[in-house]
Amino acid sequence: MKKLAEFNLSRLVALAVAGVFLVGGDMAAQAAGRAKGIDARLQPLPDHPPLPTDNPSGTNVFPSKMDAKQELGYMLFFDPKMGGDASIACSDCHSPKAGWGFNDPISRGYPGTVHWRNSNTAFNSGYLNKIFWEGGTTSLEAQAPVAAEGAVAGNGSRDMMESRLRFSPEYVKRFKEVFGTEWPNVEDAYGAMAAFERYLSQPNTPYDKFLKGDEKAISEKAKTGLALFSGKAGCIQCHNTPMLTDEKFHDIGVPDAPEFEENGMQQVTYRYQLYAKGSHEEDYRTLKSDPGIYFKQKREKDKGKFRTAPLRYLKYTAPYMHNGTLFTLQEVVEFYNKGGGVDRWGNKSKLLKPLNLTKDEQAALVEFLLTMSGEEVKLPTPTLPGYAAMTDWQPKK
Repeated sequence: MKKLAEFNLSRLVALAVAGVFLVGGDMAAQAAGRAKGIDARLQPLPDHPPLPTDNPSGTNVFPSKMDAKQELGYMLFFDPKMGGDASIACSDCHSPKAGWGFNDPISRGYPGTVHWRNSNTAFNSGYLNKIFWEGGTTSLEAQAPVAAEGAVAGNGSRDMMESRLRFSPEYVKRFKEVFGTEWPNVEDAYGAMAAFERYLSQPNTPYDKFLKGDEKAISEKAKTGLALFSGKAGCIQCHNTPMLTDEKFHDIGVPDAPEFEENGMQQVTYRYQLYAKGSHEEDYRTLKSDPGIYFKQKREKDKGKFRTAPLRYLKYTAPYMHNGTLFTLQEVVEFYNKGGGVDRWGNKSKLLKPLNLTKDEQAALVEFLLTMSGEEVKLPTPTLPGYAAMTDWQPKK
């Protein structure tokens, strides 16, 4: 019980710190922003994500050098040993070449399945308090096992993944150096992967530089887009805080993914999700649309709602929305300009309405959205450790 209490306290401290870190933001930058008439809800990213007290690591972010734990996590993120049949790694669905996400509308899945939603980017994820489209986990440490062990994701077995690491001498050495353990264990592996994902952060985009006072960091057209974002277009109502998400849940009427109508394997995967998440039989047999956060509480008023998507690094993360049905930022802006999509559940957000943006205004808004991304970050696949028989292993007496 003591260990559990300490764990929960650690999580509470981390979440409290994150709340102050992200909502409070950079006070000097906020003051500079107010002086320029910028809405106080728009804040630059802190220099590094908040660190949980139960998984300390360095505060290094790209392009600085990784610390030892981040480097270990980097290897594990690309290593298919952290999965079911050792054929896919985290990087297969969160590829540096695809904005640390997946370029198809629906992400790939474990061999023999497909996924059923668009793959969120891993980039800047260390700043979030709610991860996944349903906000199902509140930390990267909790996210890792959900992805590595999920039936249509990694489908990994803990004992098998742990055994693979223990039969890799390089991992045995690195885990001992980083965690002080005689043998690798899977919980420490998840901690290292989380530390690496915090390294994948970009706190100094043109947008951040502008908020901190650099007038030349963004173009005049982008500044027009900023005014629209905070005013006529109303984006700021949901896209605020340093990560440009309120981390709340909204139904905006995103159209259904055509893949679910055209692909039998998609239907199998979707029906499995309905079954596994405890849906009513009628829903299991007849639903055509993803009910979103409804899966968590089973409340009718939650059907069709998803966590507001962050807007950072979005230059490289197309396609967009939970099912990848919008392929460009222009399409996204046009979607909102029309007032969103169809209200199929009766839960569509009252915040949405036709915006009557002109073509020039839409283009300016896109220009502003692009300032939230810096240079594309592509890391090479690291050299991965091989296996070796433990011929010199002796059990303790």
